[in-house]
Amino acid sequence: QVQLVESGGGSVQAGGSVRLSCTVSGYQHGRKYMGWFRQAPGKEREGVAGIYFSGGSTYYADSVKGRFTISQDNAKNTVYLQMNSLKPEDTAIYYCAATSLPPRSWSTTSDYKWWGQGTQVTVSS
Repeated sequence: QVQLVESGGGSVQAGGSVRLSCTVSGYQHGRKYMGWFRQAPGKEREGVAGIYFSGGSTYYADSVKGRFTISQDNAKNTVYLQMNSLKPEDTAIYYCAATSLPPRSWSTTSDYKWWGQGTQVTVSS
């Protein structure tokens, strides 16, 4: 079993920065593929960034490229999402997710087996 715990959310003004953390416990091989997703009110959950631990490949949604960075600290079993130049449209609940099997696409929500509880990020204009 894999447990994911997100932290670091909060309220920030447009243009500001926030760093989210996702700490993984339990079956560590379960975190071979990890992603950050977000869900805004009335919208579907969408992929924000993904990271594949084998090779360290990273992936980003077009809407966040150049502003968000996903990274990992294997010693701490933690994945981060550094979010810069935040916009009001980035307001959402952010979730981290993990799977031990390669997803069809890094952003395919249904391919991730384990999910965190989510952390709220609110960006005011």
